[in-house]
Amino acid sequence: MESSMSEVERSNHELFMERCIQIAQGGLGNVAPNPLVGSVVVCDGRIIGEGFHAEFGKSHAEVNAINSVTDKEQLKKSTLYVSLEPCSHQGKTPPCADFIVAMGIPRVVVAVRDPFPEVSGQGIARLLEAGIEVIEGVLSERAMEVNRRFFTFQLKKRPYIILKWAQSLDGYVDIERLPGDDQKPIWITNELARAVVHRWRSEEQSIMVGTRTVELDNPRLSVRDWRGKSPIRVVIDRTLRLPADANVYDEVSQTLIMMGNNSGSASRRQLFLNRPNIEMVTIDFSRDIEPQIMEVLYQRSVQSIIIEGGPQILESFISRNLWDEARVFIGRKLFNSGVRAPVLLAQPITEDRLFDSILYTYRNV
Repeated sequence: MESSMSEVERSNHELFMERCIQIAQGGLGNVAPNPLVGSVVVCDGRIIGEGFHAEFGKSHAEVNAINSVTDKEQLKKSTLYVSLEPCSHQGKTPPCADFIVAMGIPRVVVAVRDPFPEVSGQGIARLLEAGIEVIEGVLSERAMEVNRRFFTFQLKKRPYIILKWAQSLDGYVDIERLPGDDQKPIWITNELARAVVHRWRSEEQSIMVGTRTVELDNPRLSVRDWRGKSPIRVVIDRTLRLPADANVYDEVSQTLIMMGNNSGSASRRQLFLNRPNIEMVTIDFSRDIEPQIMEVLYQRSVQSIIIEGGPQILESFISRNLWDEARVFIGRKLFNSGVRAPVLLAQPITEDRLFDSILYTYRNV
């Protein structure tokens, strides 16, 4: 933000940009691989229009905000605030920068530039060419935080990685169980925590588990206790040994099977080839599989993933320092023995109590 700006101006800009960032989050879970964007139109110190990008392929935040203004004549003396640089390229929708120019808006305040190469400063350049005043850098860190999935994907060329698990008070994620022994998992958390997990699933593009988790729990990995779309399921099955009727292969959402070269018989592979929601992906298990899986997802424009287990997979991502966020529930139960929880050498940034469970959130900084 310009250093010559008065404190009053700075405060006003931040107030309206905070509103942009707030409403941008209304698109979480529905706009990827696009970013979350919010926008407000301000005239004479008052918001006269606002909008956010609500769904991939639909109109962008700036267009929705401008279209919500009743008296379009007011636009000629208004300021448009937007939490991310307006796009300047033709995608599924026309360029927002051109629309802003056409509507005669004299000033635009932008939180942060778009890291996407097809925009990356070109949207701002288009506005400046048209004689529009542009102010940049208002609450830029806040805007990047809300769009951390998008920025990670664009800058690190991989999905934003969230680790998630629940552990007992004495540090176990499960009792000792074996596939086929009919022992059910012991719930560590409460119903509220489980609803929160389903909300998280609705917000991210993909979710991953390993072979043993499917064998022990036969999870659906879908969204049931919350509104929203179920994420793409990523299942590690090196030898293609999991049963074809496992819940992760139902038609609720797409499933990617990460398997080794020449895994399974031809007839076994045929079971999955005929199912439109299942894709078999070959990776090299003689090398580290974690970056390979992230590359597979990156090539499919998947911007975020929740890794739900088991502990061996979680530990492998931790040991390679390949994670961005961890969400760990601590329940009140004591197991005394069992499967040890992963260990994070980090301090939580937040602590939230959900009745008898505590949720710790970590960031890899």
